[in-house]
Amino acid sequence: MKKVLFTLLALMLVANFAFANGQQEAPMDEAQFTVGLVTDIGGIDDKSFNQGTWEGILDAKKEFGVATKYLQSESDADYIPNLSTFSDEELDIIIAPGFLFAEAMSEVAANFPDQKYLIIDMVVGDRPNVANAVFAEEQGSFLVGVAAALKAQDAGKDTVGFIGGMDFDLIQKFEAGFEAGVAAVDPGMTVLIEYAGSFSDTQIGQTLGAKMFDQGAYVIYHAAGGSGNGMIKEAKDRRSNGEDVWAIGVDKDQYPDGIYEGKKSAILTSMMKRVDVAAYNVIEMVINDEFPGGGVLVFDLSNSGVGIPDDNPNLSSAIVKSVGEYETKVKSGEISVPTVPNRLK
Repeated sequence: MKKVLFTLLALMLVANFAFANGQQEAPMDEAQFTVGLVTDIGGIDDKSFNQGTWEGILDAKKEFGVATKYLQSESDADYIPNLSTFSDEELDIIIAPGFLFAEAMSEVAANFPDQKYLIIDMVVGDRPNVANAVFAEEQGSFLVGVAAALKAQDAGKDTVGFIGGMDFDLIQKFEAGFEAGVAAVDPGMTVLIEYAGSFSDTQIGQTLGAKMFDQGAYVIYHAAGGSGNGMIKEAKDRRSNGEDVWAIGVDKDQYPDGIYEGKKSAILTSMMKRVDVAAYNVIEMVINDEFPGGGVLVFDLSNSGVGIPDDNPNLSSAIVKSVGEYETKVKSGEISVPTVPNRLK
């Protein structure tokens, strides 16, 4: 009995000593603010929405010390199980990037009404526990349209092109903005339009890119995800063979994806959708007890939600300056960028 009492006393003294010296470990895993990302099927390093969103989450981790975790979806059948898994864990905010999450997010949010969610690039209606982040894609696309037209003019060319993934409202905004940017520089310039019918078919993207370059397109802008990467490969191959053609990237700065020789890239510039900014801003709102549940947050030129990269090695200083001037006009309202392409008006 004495031995037991002595052992208990010794343990109490050790615990008190540790606590007094700040060595007691608090249950931080349970108390720490935690952010969860459920990826689309592209994976965490897709060089697009998933990766960009994760980078915004990591920025929040660095700034606020939040804990982070993610689940990768192998197919759309994983959306509801993955969202539900994190919901069962009662994370502080769960983020899903991409419009393909719309139905899954609506269903899971209804099942977990006390859980906070953010969906990027889509609006889920009638869900007060879901914040919705959307982008003025047409504004960023307008700027790369200006850049494409100016670059074409400098080369004595009169044709550029656009490749979309699926032909619906969201992607049509990219098309409309690009067309308007080109027309703002040269109303007589031809804009070729093609749709891949997919966001993941690299081969069809390369085939369409080849077709449009053969038709005289000097610069092609894509809003086609993985399909668009096929067009970028076509541009890289042609530049490697001495042909003067260019590609414009989307969502992230795709300059590295266009490298074909040393540091040379086939990417003229990119239209960046700052999903990282959206993720970071909403995390900060939740931390500050300002979660915009049920609301729609619009990310545009005015809040750096869309735009071109800070560094554009393949654009002259004169073109960069001109793009900046057009950006100022859009921000001020002097130029209103359309969201519906000419072919649908």
